[in-house]
Amino acid sequence: MKSFSISPVPFDIAPLRERLLDAHAGAYASFEGWVRDHNEGQPVRGLAYEAYVALAEAEGERILAEARQRFAITAAACVHRTGELAIGDLAVWVGASAAHRGAAFDACRWIIDEVKARVPIWKHERYATGAADWLHPGG
Repeated sequence: MKSFSISPVPFDIAPLRERLLDAHAGAYASFEGWVRDHNEGQPVRGLAYEAYVALAEAEGERILAEARQRFAITAAACVHRTGELAIGDLAVWVGASAAHRGAAFDACRWIIDEVKARVPIWKHERYATGAADWLHPGG
């Protein structure tokens, strides 16, 4: 089963969380990234994400494999949206389970930071002024 996926449609986090349950896990941490109404001082009307799906999923799997080696976690998963998203929509979810909360929290933060830095996903933000801008990982 894939640990990282790109989703062109909204997704439910409950089944994703269930996949992380483990008798050895005493902790679970998650991160949800939502579309906000501003960026760098500009009001945002909406955005679209595009990805090179095959490469994005391969790099995402590498990141999650690295997380499992770096942190004392039992499992981790991540899903990132593509397509048109409105203000408030869920754009990305990360979850990690571990014996202890510290590892789960640390892995979660590391995973989202690495996804934003390394995975080929581009964000096309549309501003209230009528302007638009493409942002790449890290943005």
